[in-house]
Amino acid sequence: MISVNLLAIFYLISGVLFILALRGLSSPETSRKGNLYGIIGMALAIGVTIMSVGNFSYGFLYLIIFLSIGGSIGAFIAFKIPMTAMPELVAGFHSLVGLAAVFVAISAFLNPEVFNLGTPGNIKVASLIEMSLGAAIGAITFTGSIIAFLKLRGIMSGSPITFYGQHYLNLILGISLVALISYLCITQMNSLFWTIIVISLLVGVLLIIPIGGADMPVVISMLNSYSGWAAAGIGFTLENTALIITGALVGSSGAILSYIMCKGMNRSFFNVILGGWGANDQTSTSSSQQQKKPVKNGNADDAAFLMKNASSVIIVPGYGMAVAQAQHALREMVDALKKNGVKVSYAIHPVAGRMPGHMNVLLAEANVPYDEVFELEEINNDFANCDVAYVIGANDVTNPVAKSDPQSPIYGMPVLDVEKSKSVLFVKRSLSPGYAGIDNDLFYRDNTLMLFADAKKMTEEIVKSL
Repeated sequence: MISVNLLAIFYLISGVLFILALRGLSSPETSRKGNLYGIIGMALAIGVTIMSVGNFSYGFLYLIIFLSIGGSIGAFIAFKIPMTAMPELVAGFHSLVGLAAVFVAISAFLNPEVFNLGTPGNIKVASLIEMSLGAAIGAITFTGSIIAFLKLRGIMSGSPITFYGQHYLNLILGISLVALISYLCITQMNSLFWTIIVISLLVGVLLIIPIGGADMPVVISMLNSYSGWAAAGIGFTLENTALIITGALVGSSGAILSYIMCKGMNRSFFNVILGGWGANDQTSTSSSQQQKKPVKNGNADDAAFLMKNASSVIIVPGYGMAVAQAQHALREMVDALKKNGVKVSYAIHPVAGRMPGHMNVLLAEANVPYDEVFELEEINNDFANCDVAYVIGANDVTNPVAKSDPQSPIYGMPVLDVEKSKSVLFVKRSLSPGYAGIDNDLFYRDNTLMLFADAKKMTEEIVKSL
């Protein structure tokens, strides 16, 4: 069995590695190294935790069995999951973190003497507060992440689900949770603890169902933050340094990312984290009118001719590119254009592909140079001087309605100014709306040429034409 002091040192080292991992993951260039730091840190934390188990007979055996089962499932999913399904995978994993926090809290409440927290009915008040908060936040994370998974997976409608008095019900339930936790600290009644968990499970559902598809990337980041705070709460209960450090890092970084994404989408941070509180039920009035407008159809030869004779081309990758796995074909097309003296750059929206960083990872996979990839704020002014914008599977993030229609659910969200280019080549399978569920006005602009096809197939045909 490892000593307490040595255990604390190893946990501190793993915490430092987690911090380095977050630092590395902040940039595509250092993301691989950051990922490696995270793996080493987690392996170290798990290893020293196993070494700290006092009874090595059955306890060690159970640990190995459960770690093997969980690790095997995780490895299988990691190998099988495509990049396009990463957002719902993250949501699914967040639900497991929340559920784990709930189970640990239940175990600590029912068997406090095992964790040196006192005896049933006589648990330390500080420990009761910690385990109650951990259980409540964990339960909210669990059901909220399940709803987010169902919406992202398409099993459940991505449209907001609202009903009269919904926000006030959330407020009442929130106040009830605070009151119940306070009363639990006084009475330590088992029924109160179970009631806290049940209400928290309900709150998790009610917080996420009114949030629409356009805001789902923020929800994923927010749930990530919740899972971190749940872990930190349980860490204080168990007096586990690794859980406290890891939970605090995940919780704070998730909250910061949520704020950055809200700012990037011009959304109210508090509206999103409180389940759309204060938001209006907005619907776009222009959708039916736009669908009656004619569109210009083109083919690979048309696209190749326009780009080959252009001096500059800006590529806007989106979720459609990810689904078709067209990043390698796109790189071939760019190489062909460069041989013809065409200047090519990539424009990335802060929440492109449902999650920030998603497009950067896919482009890096195709060995696209980092200095050719620009964020919205860096490149948006360049569209006005661009000859051709090649939009490959991006939809909501290029919709001009975000700047012109106050009734649109994406109104106010910063979008890429693609419509300002001299010519727009829009690769899409059909005129179907994007994830926000609204029509894209860019389809019907005079300078837009629609290329109806699979993103990979169309790009490959353009390469042949070039």
